[in-house]
Amino acid sequence: MPVMKNVGLWIGLVLLMFAGTIFWQSLSLNYYSDVGPGPGLFPLWLSGILGLLAVAYMVDSIRSAGVTFEDVLPLGRGGKRLVALLGAVVLFVLLAPYAGFTLAGIIMLWLVLAAEYRWYRALAIATVVSVATFLLFKAFLGVPLPVNRFGW
Repeated sequence: MPVMKNVGLWIGLVLLMFAGTIFWQSLSLNYYSDVGPGPGLFPLWLSGILGLLAVAYMVDSIRSAGVTFEDVLPLGRGGKRLVALLGAVVLFVLLAPYAGFTLAGIIMLWLVLAAEYRWYRALAIATVVSVATFLLFKAFLGVPLPVNRFGW
């Protein structure tokens, strides 16, 4: 199997880059503090262990038969739904700072649910879920969420 089509190799590479980023960031934190281990101890060690495991996974993936992208990614209708889901999430990220969390959430969920439900039912579900999520995080948990000029 060509190395470029080996999914395990690519996943290991992404994990290695993530571990390297966390390792690099943890170097800016104190390893020790006055009372014992500092805030940099656990991120440094855990990211180092993750990096070693990622390298081991990449080596194992190259040695074994591996899994190809064709085996993992859905085809046909499933592939189209995956692309639509990713597009809806990207649209949410782009819209949320301007339209607010609630409106961006309604649009994103409606786009995802419209493939399975009638448009009005998908819109109702998207509205209830987005408003409930906004109320849960904003009002009850006090988590700041992006809002539009109307406050939602």
